[in-house]
Amino acid sequence: MKDFTYHRAESLYEAVTLLASTPGAKLLAGGTNLLDLMKLQIETPRHLIDINHIGLDKVETLASGGLAIGALVRNADLAAHPIVRRDYEVLSRALVSGASGQLRNRATTAGNLMQRTRCPYFYGTTKACNKRLPGSGCDAIDGFSTNLAVLGASSSCIATHSSDMAVALRALDAMIVVIGPAGERRIALSDFHRLPGKTPHVETSLDNHEIIARVELPAPIGGRHVYRKVRERASYAFATVSVALIAQVKAERVAIDRVAFGGLAAKPWRVEAAEGRGFGHPGDIAEAAASVVLDGALPTVHNRYKLNLARQALHAALIDAQERRT
Repeated sequence: MKDFTYHRAESLYEAVTLLASTPGAKLLAGGTNLLDLMKLQIETPRHLIDINHIGLDKVETLASGGLAIGALVRNADLAAHPIVRRDYEVLSRALVSGASGQLRNRATTAGNLMQRTRCPYFYGTTKACNKRLPGSGCDAIDGFSTNLAVLGASSSCIATHSSDMAVALRALDAMIVVIGPAGERRIALSDFHRLPGKTPHVETSLDNHEIIARVELPAPIGGRHVYRKVRERASYAFATVSVALIAQVKAERVAIDRVAFGGLAAKPWRVEAAEGRGFGHPGDIAEAAASVVLDGALPTVHNRYKLNLARQALHAALIDAQERRT
């Protein structure tokens, strides 16, 4: 770990001001990703701004009927919040499936959105990685790519985004509210994470010196909420494929209101054209929706299996929705 200086901010204004005026500064909240990267010298901030004491740790209802989630709300608290469990169950289920209990107690809403990829070539500091060192190449493309991206990738990067929470938020049409020196602006979650293109090191649409203040969710929609996560082991593993689903059920038939996938791309992957296509049997609906979602996929020889796995995971999620009693 490289030497750094440290400052504990006492307000959002102070944090924004420090971030704008301190070259090489990074924000420290839960630290569950940043500190690991600092130990490996993948992240080498010259200054840390601790924002754990600036507020932004509340979940509040909005006049519109939606929900505002402070940037520093811990993952465990958000998953257990009664409104989230009742009205945004897919989010609660996604949060509980992520990481371990200890990490969920520390990890924050904004930190979860800002976490960096767990691609082994990004963490393997002896390997070429355009995300870690722009212009160095991507050893993953011709390497062991079994759990990497099949959608939205480029010749510069095939890493995936690792968040479970963000997949559920994408299905819920979340809006990210950020604060910077120029004031407040809003970014739809669909536009927040960027695909790699030729600049995979530019991972979000945040401008320099902006801070996430809160996440806003629209008024809840009815239906049955399911989060289905397929992973290499039963706990504390990132998704190979995940599905955030809100479905309607009529007897033996189901319809997709919302569906987003994780583990397939550098951002949560949602294709609205796969939704709202009417009722049918789970297998038929899954096949039709997956064909739309996976259109244009460019898998490697090692991760081609993900295409069928995504279909099967969606099918299983639809059966889960069909069989639920509430």
